[in-house]
Amino acid sequence: MKKLFETWNRISLVKQIVIGLVIGVILAVIAPNKLGVIAIFGTLFVGALKAVAPVLVLFLVAAAIAQHKTGQKTNIKTVLILYICGTVCAGTLAVIMSFIFKLKIALPETSGTDITPPSGIAEVLTNLLTNIVSNPISSLAEANYIGILAWAVILGLALRHSSDKTKTVLQDVAGALSTIVKWVIKFAPLGVMGLVFASIAESGLTALLSYGKIICLLVGVMLLDALVVNPIMVFLTTKQNPYPLVFKCLKGSGITAFFTRSSAANIPVNMELCEEMGLDEDTYSISIPLGATINMGGAAITISILSMAAVHTLGLEVSLPQAILLCILSAVSACGASGVAGGSLLLIPMATGLFGIPADIAMQVVGVGFIVGVIQDSCETALNSSVDALFTAAADIRAKNKLAK
Repeated sequence: MKKLFETWNRISLVKQIVIGLVIGVILAVIAPNKLGVIAIFGTLFVGALKAVAPVLVLFLVAAAIAQHKTGQKTNIKTVLILYICGTVCAGTLAVIMSFIFKLKIALPETSGTDITPPSGIAEVLTNLLTNIVSNPISSLAEANYIGILAWAVILGLALRHSSDKTKTVLQDVAGALSTIVKWVIKFAPLGVMGLVFASIAESGLTALLSYGKIICLLVGVMLLDALVVNPIMVFLTTKQNPYPLVFKCLKGSGITAFFTRSSAANIPVNMELCEEMGLDEDTYSISIPLGATINMGGAAITISILSMAAVHTLGLEVSLPQAILLCILSAVSACGASGVAGGSLLLIPMATGLFGIPADIAMQVVGVGFIVGVIQDSCETALNSSVDALFTAAADIRAKNKLAK
């Protein structure tokens, strides 16, 4: 048994996750009803990540700001520019592809649903601002990362002039939480096995066949964004071949995010990846949790494509100003998508409102989103989360290149 564990530990984490994935698929196909207990591994893994992430973010950000010295440079400005440009480009790409492939969808009835989408962009922005001043205890309990970030920044600024002993304690707590994260991530293969088992056993793939075209368009645009648009942005930032970095982030972050389907739950994974890549902790301790909240290129793609599919289904004409407005609106509203599974779907009625589509039809489009969500939301989260690490690394490389000159 000891030799077995030693052999297992010598295998890279990515390979361990792939093994867990394959085992989960096989067990779900062979005995989906008899082995339901396997799903508990996925529930426990995601639960552990979600439990440690809020506290980790609070102490990492607070410690980074408290120890920041005047004149010490960080790369947050570059990361923010990349986040904003990346989300806008993703939304624009989705609108363009929707004009090229004018897909129509079968709208299911969703009467009796108790889902209430935001009434407009003002409500989304108001919710974001309200979350900033949320009670710190409730922010931690509810995983409100905007509120956690705000309080972490305030606490860090307040402790900048504290004693070295206080700063050391803060740093030690942050370090201890990082160690806990490493322990949790060790169980990623079991977690992925449970998650993929539960997904296939409960939903299967046959229910998705009738919506194959919309799934292909969603996934295709996300792949185009991940493998073409984002690498171009990274190249313009770093002046280096972007693909080694792109594939490293997709492997190190995208795989786990695909199965957890939660940007918030993947924050500890991204933190670990950034540390592995040797990035500046003062940057990634802030940029990663911030990215899980506002860097939502995948969400912008989902909102744009499903909204345009509804437009084509109803035979509506779209003017150029409306298309441009949809690109901007999808990017801005995507920032209001929560970092949990399905967060972007409730923003679709707001986007379809641009074209005068009634709320009941818009909610049917949301219903389509939940039907294809097994694949759509997994790919969306994988894109969002991997790009958080990608753009953070790109900003770090850019800063190092400047220092080298």
